[in-house]
Amino acid sequence: MAKYIIKRVILAVLTIFLVATITFFLMHNVPGGPFVAEKSISAQAQAALNEKFGMDKPLGIQYKNYMNGILHGDFSLSLKQRGWNVSDIIKSRFPVSARIGGLAVLLALAVGIPLGSVAALNRGKWADNLIIVLATCGIAFPSFVICTVGMYLFGVHLGWLPTFGLTSPAHYVLPVFALSFYPMAYITRLMRSSMLDVIGQDYMRTARAKGLSPAKCLFKHALRNAILPVVTYVGPMLAYTITGSFIVEKIFVIPGLGGQFVSSITNRDYTVIMGTTIFLASLIIVMNVLVDIVYKIIDPRIQLK
Repeated sequence: MAKYIIKRVILAVLTIFLVATITFFLMHNVPGGPFVAEKSISAQAQAALNEKFGMDKPLGIQYKNYMNGILHGDFSLSLKQRGWNVSDIIKSRFPVSARIGGLAVLLALAVGIPLGSVAALNRGKWADNLIIVLATCGIAFPSFVICTVGMYLFGVHLGWLPTFGLTSPAHYVLPVFALSFYPMAYITRLMRSSMLDVIGQDYMRTARAKGLSPAKCLFKHALRNAILPVVTYVGPMLAYTITGSFIVEKIFVIPGLGGQFVSSITNRDYTVIMGTTIFLASLIIVMNVLVDIVYKIIDPRIQLK
């Protein structure tokens, strides 16, 4: 177990290094530059700005300086938000996205797992058909449609919920629901198919033949094995939702990391784009490593090699 974890950690570090390298060179191969789009700026001013941010040096030296900064937790200065370090931007914006994403993950799991189990246990009945229809709609509808419908129905038409900002608990309802709707539907379908496979196994028939109650068969035997595919999906989903959905944060005017990432692309703020991309990739890689470890805890039969 320890040998496997060490191996995965080393591979994770190498993957993050490759992501940082690829992101750096892709950003510097984009036509134009971060200061070209600024109006009324002379060539001398552009040269001064390039010198200030170290962009006048050869690409190899820029890469070396940038990677050295990452090793020390410094993602360089923002090219557009003067006086702000990218690390400080991530630290200030990430907690906002983490709160919304964390609540969305909890909601998706709390609703998706029971719904999938209920659908599997009532296969072919009206409850199963209704849950499948709802789950299909959740997967088919884009997040901006959920945001728009929720804002119009509950914010404008009924006037029950606020539609922008995060100044009260009520402000979290619409963005959390919009962010959790797709993973909730996906978990429901995933849990249903996995549960159908598990309840047809021989050990489930043996458990029922021994006289175990349906609840004990479900929670002690079926659920523990059926939830493994959900655990696989939760890792990347957790990283994605915690970092924040770009569309949801933009629509609800939420000052999170997702909205900051969209703004940095619009403003061609290369250092913020690279910093948030590396941060998101690192989060996804770490979550995948944790998922592999949780696999062993949930099902001791799994051999980690």
